[in-house]
Amino acid sequence: MLSKKMLNILNDQVAKEVYASHLYLSMASWAEDQGFDGVSAWFYAQSEEEREHMLKFVRYINERGGHAVVPRVDQPPAEFPGIKEAFEAALEHEKMVSGAINDIVELSLKEKDYATNNWIQWFVAEQREEEDSVQGILDKLELLGKQGLYVFDRDIMSMRGQD
Repeated sequence: MLSKKMLNILNDQVAKEVYASHLYLSMASWAEDQGFDGVSAWFYAQSEEEREHMLKFVRYINERGGHAVVPRVDQPPAEFPGIKEAFEAALEHEKMVSGAINDIVELSLKEKDYATNNWIQWFVAEQREEEDSVQGILDKLELLGKQGLYVFDRDIMSMRGQD
């Protein structure tokens, strides 16, 4: 059984994962509208992955005797100044999510909720990979500069397999 504090923080994380999915979906739509089909496909894939994360939290909460709440979702930005700025926003969001995951770890240890601590470790590793992946893309964008965006857009989906 989850404590009230744990239930609340896990439900808060459901909302963060839903927002992340919508943020990536918005980025995908924007990139597609700009003609960046590869970038768009990468963001669509990220959106689906975040949705899967949300479902993991919902199922875990319900399995542990809690009630997962489907949250209201704030509308994410619909426009971005450029590809680099979209990925910078993605990295900032991933860092925020990592902090929230760390808060769950901290509470699980404080409450001696070892089942949740064990379960959340998958997300700790996942967030490290997410941040590393987006940072890698930003590093490549820095190397490419604006002239290389076409090649980058064409090749980005092959980068997806590195997760």
